[in-house]
Amino acid sequence: MKARTGAELASIARQVAEESARIIVQGYRARPKAGIKGNPVDLVTEYDLRSEAHIRQRLAELTPEIPILAEEHGGQETDGLCWYCDPLDGTTNFVHGHPFFAVSIGAMQNNVPIAGAVVAPVLNVTWVGYQGGPATRNGEPCQVSETEAIQQSLLATGFPPDRSREPDNNFLAWANVKRHCRGIRRCGSAALDLCLVADGTYDGYWERNLHAWDIVAGAALVLAAGGRISGLDGTQTRLLSGNIAATNGHVHEELLGLIRGR
Repeated sequence: MKARTGAELASIARQVAEESARIIVQGYRARPKAGIKGNPVDLVTEYDLRSEAHIRQRLAELTPEIPILAEEHGGQETDGLCWYCDPLDGTTNFVHGHPFFAVSIGAMQNNVPIAGAVVAPVLNVTWVGYQGGPATRNGEPCQVSETEAIQQSLLATGFPPDRSREPDNNFLAWANVKRHCRGIRRCGSAALDLCLVADGTYDGYWERNLHAWDIVAGAALVLAAGGRISGLDGTQTRLLSGNIAATNGHVHEELLGLIRGR
């Protein structure tokens, strides 16, 4: 198997994500027809499917030795090097004409996110990063914030499609954290939330019940930008578990305590 550097993987991820972003932006504010994937708020459109088909084709051409796991047609989970791809993260936003959606392509090996690219075509922002190298926003180096206390923090979170039970629906945690921070935003795209931690816009982010394709690219960017990733219990997280906290490092423990109701 050909050895791939983090820089090479990040470059490939960016190239393919930019190509797929040009596909999905064709449907922006066109009120595309949306199907339902098992839950009334979990949507899929022809643009999700077209984007994923393009991603699979291009990654197979450029890195035939690396398996692919993506949202719409799955794939085999592995501890080895693997691509994790979300062809359109923020489909609900996209369907309603909201600009916060993106293509997210990340590489993970041995449970470590090592490279990623996230392209938000309407926002006109591209984030790229890799292990041992810089994180960039539109080609300029970016890094996590220096905020040291939750009271001065702008945070982000999200809520899962199934909101019928605690703690999975995240409502109580949201309310407790909200009492102690400067503000919480909910933009509807885990990939973008993680990128906004990486570039210092947000000081921290947490969410439950995600999929690896939602977060591998963004997690690689947070780490490349000097941030911290963990599970909600503070331990080293397996991103395949879907429960994640990402911060600038300074507010990490304080945020985890508030999420747990302390």
